[in-house]
Amino acid sequence: MANNQKSVSSSGGSPPEEEGSGSPQGGVVDRRARGGGVARSQLVVAAVLAAAVLLAYVRADSPVIATQAIVTGLLIGGVYGLVAMGLTLIFGVLDIVNFAHGAFLAVALFLTWWLASSVGFNPYLTMVVTVPAMFALGYAVQRGILSGAMGKPLENQLLITLGISLVIENALLLFFGADPRSVPLPSNPAIGIFGAVADLSRILAFVGALVLAGLLFVILRRTRLGTAIRAVASNDAGAQLVGIDTRRIYALTFAIGTACAGAAGTLVAPLVTVEPSTGALFNIVAFVVVVIGGMGNVVGALIGGLVIGLAEQLGSIFLPGQSPLLSVFIVFVLVLFLKPQGLFGRTS
Repeated sequence: MANNQKSVSSSGGSPPEEEGSGSPQGGVVDRRARGGGVARSQLVVAAVLAAAVLLAYVRADSPVIATQAIVTGLLIGGVYGLVAMGLTLIFGVLDIVNFAHGAFLAVALFLTWWLASSVGFNPYLTMVVTVPAMFALGYAVQRGILSGAMGKPLENQLLITLGISLVIENALLLFFGADPRSVPLPSNPAIGIFGAVADLSRILAFVGALVLAGLLFVILRRTRLGTAIRAVASNDAGAQLVGIDTRRIYALTFAIGTACAGAAGTLVAPLVTVEPSTGALFNIVAFVVVVIGGMGNVVGALIGGLVIGLAEQLGSIFLPGQSPLLSVFIVFVLVLFLKPQGLFGRTS
């Protein structure tokens, strides 16, 4: 590939030491400095979020309104984080900005809808079908289409993934039409949380996202496949020298990232209108989350998703009558201005 100094972090750990770092002792000092910078970023984020929450309670007409916004923001933020984790994993290993990520999510939405409405599956149990199916689709797309673009100019990869997205969306439009659909639930009771109310479907989506995020973390940190993925992300040429089949790792990583989109599609299916273009909105939010969390940082993607979920819901208190995305992009611009590498990213 064109750039052998990629990085994907599952825990915010230090990236490989850059060339010219000096003596080993100097390298240790550099790593400690970088770790200190990330810790400061985490403290700043926590302080800003705490201030925003307190201000929301002051501005809201009722404390229940602020609590409702916080609970809803965290619940949907967990799903945003799951979508973004697949996207940032693909970027961290393959150096590909995957514009087709939202389209893959839309495929999972329609597959969930079909299994739930036509076959009679419980919507959440469809995950045993949608996740493997999206894994297989991602593997086939990478090996059959994207493998030839590895190491090529960035614009080639962008155009290919954009083309894949357009093909998928139009194929869904051709087969299913443009009529909006909804995924039926056997029951969806409201549950009280600290005075707020949340539908069971939102809680299940949040819990499922956290469980899958934990599973991805374990895969990356505790398995041979995860070790190989991190090795390829750090230095693909070096990984080849020690016998790792990088082409296989590229395909498996893309497949895992696509499976994350598939899982997120199933989890949000009962919450959204199922249309061929539904994935586009999640695509936009996922890119924002990835940049805020730090490109290639899996844990940063999850935390970034929670931040964006809170920003989206608290924006209705601070900026009533405006689009929820307005507050999201305000946060996005501020992060780009103050810390372009992301809240949990590191300067190269």
